[in-house]
Amino acid sequence: METLALAMILGALIGLVMALTGAGGGVLSIPLLVFGLHLPVQQAAPVGLVAVGLAAVLGAVLGLRQGIVRYRAAALIGVVGMVMAPLGVALAQRLPNRPLLGAFAVVLMYTAWRMLQRPTPAATLADSVLCHASPVDQRLIWTRPCARALAGTGVIAGLLSGLLGVGGGFVIVPALRRYSDLEIRSIQATSLAVIALVSTSGVVAAALHGPVLWAVALPFAAGASTALLAGRQLANKLDAARLQQAFAWFCLLVAVLMLARAFAWIAN
Repeated sequence: METLALAMILGALIGLVMALTGAGGGVLSIPLLVFGLHLPVQQAAPVGLVAVGLAAVLGAVLGLRQGIVRYRAAALIGVVGMVMAPLGVALAQRLPNRPLLGAFAVVLMYTAWRMLQRPTPAATLADSVLCHASPVDQRLIWTRPCARALAGTGVIAGLLSGLLGVGGGFVIVPALRRYSDLEIRSIQATSLAVIALVSTSGVVAAALHGPVLWAVALPFAAGASTALLAGRQLANKLDAARLQQAFAWFCLLVAVLMLARAFAWIAN
């Protein structure tokens, strides 16, 4: 019962982060499972993907009902990510645990660095926009450069999803902000739709390589899904900029702890 309750509490933290940022849930799920439940990365990755995937499905469905999910963009990024996720899972099964911790720490540091950067000036950002939204209905106007940029995003998100058990939102959200001129709420909802697709592929691939710890995954996912629904109401009342900064500094703290474990492996 103690493990069950702890899994639900940790999952709730992940769901809250996803509700407030549209990303970051997968990035934090692995450290929480590693430090909180003492799971190796290979076991924590599919557990994290189950929780992040189910919570993302809920968020994506709500976004679809509001009409803010760009479903064709989500489908392109998601399908490419689903193809790449099994490759990441296969690599993770062949790598020792502690080097994976070190790799995850680097990903966390990169995520924090991106969040702590000052916003890119609008004039500079306009030069990198490849996917323009129609002023009529906010649907993306498709071009080859746009499709290539989104497909490339899917490759990176899918590979990292399978390798490290992340949903890929920390890659998808910055990419959509850079390559498109979509509103932030649409970007976050579209990101959740992609995470739902990519996580499904990663969980299936992980299950084919070995048993998934469903006794941990299901309460973890239940906590994440419940907190995501509650967090959507809270998101409108908080300062997004301050929230992002706090999340970034927390990521840096967790990254340092994970690097400590990785260096302990190097010292042996």
